[in-house]
Amino acid sequence: MTVDLQACRGRCGRFQALPDCAVMLTATAEVAAAADNPGSAESPWAWRDASIATLVQRIQQLQDERAQAFRRLDQAHRQYLLSDQDFPSYRSVVHEVTQVFAAASREVLALEAELAGPRTQPVLARHVRSLQELEQTRLTTVALLQVMGTPGVAEQEDPEKFRQLKIKVIKTMEAISEVLQELRFDAESAE
Repeated sequence: MTVDLQACRGRCGRFQALPDCAVMLTATAEVAAAADNPGSAESPWAWRDASIATLVQRIQQLQDERAQAFRRLDQAHRQYLLSDQDFPSYRSVVHEVTQVFAAASREVLALEAELAGPRTQPVLARHVRSLQELEQTRLTTVALLQVMGTPGVAEQEDPEKFRQLKIKVIKTMEAISEVLQELRFDAESAE
């Protein structure tokens, strides 16, 4: 995944004026980098003796952790906007949430590798890959929405584009739910 910092600079004017623009996009890039480099993940062999049902259950737990991290990120952004620029607290939460997303991504990719390799479950591995890609889309879109919702940027943005991005987040979340449902269904028939 690529994060276009020039596009961010164009929206924000200067990073110094609106630091959350750079922080959110940097955090998004860090999560993408962690996803692209699963080597430091909780290694696939940690799941060597686990059943496929256990692997799928762990993927669901990681999804729950991601959902909780998104709620925390949203809450921190709202607080940031209400607190008249309490940026250090927001930046701290962005950092913590970035670590959660990166750890979840690494582990999901390790589980995907386990399904694709030793378990020879390509259908399940494809579901997990889809899930990972959808989560990256969701994170990137949420980051952009937070940047666009920041005072100084919000006034310059097209309200229709903002609405379209909100719809994109909703549709991405629906797609994530569908993939999880397909993963569970296909996992039951795999065992």
